[in-house]
Amino acid sequence: MEHGHRILIVDDDPDFTQALQAALEAKSCSVVTASERRQAEGMVRSHEPELVVLGTIMPRGDAFLIHQWLKQSLGFSNLPIIVVNTPPEKQHLKGWRREEGMQCEVEDFLSRPIELTVLVPRIEKLLDRVTRKIRVLVVDDHAVVRDGIRAVLALQHDMQVVGEAANGREAIDKTGQFLPDVVLMDIVMPEMNGLEAAKEICQQYQQARVLMLTQYDDEENVLASQQVGALGFIPKTVVSSQLLNGIRSVYEGKKFICAVN
Repeated sequence: MEHGHRILIVDDDPDFTQALQAALEAKSCSVVTASERRQAEGMVRSHEPELVVLGTIMPRGDAFLIHQWLKQSLGFSNLPIIVVNTPPEKQHLKGWRREEGMQCEVEDFLSRPIELTVLVPRIEKLLDRVTRKIRVLVVDDHAVVRDGIRAVLALQHDMQVVGEAANGREAIDKTGQFLPDVVLMDIVMPEMNGLEAAKEICQQYQQARVLMLTQYDDEENVLASQQVGALGFIPKTVVSSQLLNGIRSVYEGKKFICAVN
């Protein structure tokens, strides 16, 4: 695990919180704690943790409300969460309700008692996996489009814009320079169009996955994109809802073709 990871522990059991904080700080992590919901939400905003250990707080149900708030916040929806519930004999009074546990979207759901020698390695392994950022190159001849995409991706904890290009020729050069994982590629651009650039990139840089992003959402362009090696295709008319899913899918090597009207 890399040093300096930022972690938030949310729990109102001081013994558990202090012991886990000390164990993580011994690993050179930066750890902050909260014992109630509003305090936890403030800590998320001010400290921008890379992972949340979400235990139990009172009143009962507030821990689940924190979970819901995180998942519904654009900037924190992908923040990894580990739930550490109360011991079984206390769960009917203070722990997570059964329906809450079934609805939550978390990376791990554990119950106390749990040894720190077990919990800390789980946290380390999860951090090593989720803090690897998807390196994205944004290619479009309109600066306002590039700026808009950069602003959206900046809110994602698992993505990083490593460069921009305004035409196909520049896209090839920048791919060699920055070695992105995903290239967001417009089709119609000066000097060299996106299809020609995508073909060159797919042939020269096999680690780079190309995701076509264009206003020309006809079947011909979808087919042409696939033929040059692009793994995904998103019409700009649906980019606001599909862009992040598209980037994550092609990064994992999956095809991502949005329906064309």
